[in-house]
Amino acid sequence: MQGFFTFLQQNPYLLLFFTVGLAVWIGRANVKGYGLGMVAGAIVVGAGLSVWASTYGVKLELNNFAKSLFYYLFMYGVGLRVGPSFVNSLGGDGLKFTVLAVVSSVIGLTLVVVGAKLFDLPVGAAGGMLAGSQTMSAAIGSAEQAVTAGVVKLPAGMTPEAASGMIALSYGITYIWGTVGIILICKYLPRWWGVDARTAAKQYEKEFGVKDLEGGGLTGYRQFGLRAYRLENPATVGLSIAKFRMMNPEYRIVNVGRDGEPQGADPELVLQKGDIIALGGSTEHLTEKMGLIGPEVADAQTLGIPMDQAEIVVFNKDVVGRTFESFRETAIAGQLQVTKVERGGVQIPAGLKTQLQRMDIVSVVGLKGAVNELGEMWGRIARTNTSTDLLTLSAGMIIGFLIGMIDFPAFGAKIGLGNAGGLLLSGVLVSSIVSRLRFFGNTPNAARNVLEDLGLVVFVAIVGINAGAGLLSQLTGAVALKIFIVGFIACTIPPFIVWAIGYHIFKINPAVLMGGVAGARSHSGPCREAAVEIQSTVPWIGFPVGYAVSGILLTVFGYFAMILAQ
Repeated sequence: MQGFFTFLQQNPYLLLFFTVGLAVWIGRANVKGYGLGMVAGAIVVGAGLSVWASTYGVKLELNNFAKSLFYYLFMYGVGLRVGPSFVNSLGGDGLKFTVLAVVSSVIGLTLVVVGAKLFDLPVGAAGGMLAGSQTMSAAIGSAEQAVTAGVVKLPAGMTPEAASGMIALSYGITYIWGTVGIILICKYLPRWWGVDARTAAKQYEKEFGVKDLEGGGLTGYRQFGLRAYRLENPATVGLSIAKFRMMNPEYRIVNVGRDGEPQGADPELVLQKGDIIALGGSTEHLTEKMGLIGPEVADAQTLGIPMDQAEIVVFNKDVVGRTFESFRETAIAGQLQVTKVERGGVQIPAGLKTQLQRMDIVSVVGLKGAVNELGEMWGRIARTNTSTDLLTLSAGMIIGFLIGMIDFPAFGAKIGLGNAGGLLLSGVLVSSIVSRLRFFGNTPNAARNVLEDLGLVVFVAIVGINAGAGLLSQLTGAVALKIFIVGFIACTIPPFIVWAIGYHIFKINPAVLMGGVAGARSHSGPCREAAVEIQSTVPWIGFPVGYAVSGILLTVFGYFAMILAQ
């Protein structure tokens, strides 16, 4: 084995991606749905390889520049993801979930800091415990920033590498319960409270017309249809398109073929016997009144109407707060359908009574003219684009680094957001602007996911590798037990407080609140399990706002945990 580890030592790129690949493979393994995940797997694999190699006298170590670079890319990616939802959380009903996220994050930070001081834990433990107990892996990086920036005073004989090792060690010890604990708590909280969340979810679905988000897979059913009919019904012959629309508001005539030539759909056009009429509407309506016009025909020319699909960003004040149902009587109703609604980067179940919120992204498909008209009515159309605007990416990174240079005196030292915090803020600003304008700065979800996933797992893998050699000298049974106890408390207490505030003070629907608790911990796993438990996707409605707010707070709190625990 010594030869193998020496080979890895001499080939750092192989070492890095061997660790990353092994971490991803291990992260996919699970027992009844519970597993490490690739990030925690990266810490375990990286530290494990490093410790194992040290027993053969081989020191595995990777470049700190690479570690910082990947972490900075990750932080900017996080800012891009949560930006629109974070800005949107500052008003309306989002304030309730913002409060829950702030309460959960602050209590988690407080418990970690108090526990670190009470047990006199080594420097680095507070940052690692916060990251692990709150399942916010990004806090590892901000905790390390506090060490490298010199705002944390290391005791005599302790090196920055040892402090980083303690961060990684504490994260690893507390992460398991941090993940499993919040899933179990969020899943069973309503039952422990004597609340029937499943019934509450059904009531919410009925009240707001919410459909099952998980049922949106590929099927033969289509909500919207466009069919052609030959006009033979005498009762319809002689009507203008406008008159037909008045008598049959559930349908839209979108084209008329006459003598082999398309005539369009002018409201004043009078329908004649033998016309081929392209009729649009919902599938339910198109299967009713089968004799309204005449027999269905396959007329490619009349049906050759441009169709379109697009994402519409909602920001017009006149439509914010209105329900989907309120647009039923508009001229374009029946000419398109809503296929997906995203709020804060998370798809939510939406129904007829779902209210539009600023910065919602609504995916629609239908007639091109109707899509364009709806885009003008609601906000701005964003066409699907798979390219990444690298110029905006570079500008955003530069702005983030410049913001990170700003500091101010506090705690007896100069403190600022640092590069990581600056990039997080820059990502929030850039994504908020892009979500409004949409004509520059395109970063497709797949590209953003690469920034986040690869950035974080590579960073954590390098942390584990560099810290592993010193773990054996720092780890004792007593220290590990104390770290676990603090992490257990910091994970377990905040969700109960958040639930009590949301249920008793804010009067939030219990099913929605389950997602709110998960969002306040910035963890999608509990929300997913809650949805399975109550057989409803309603919990996802309460998830996005808290997810964005707590994601930013907990990331930054890793830095302050290190300072406050001194």
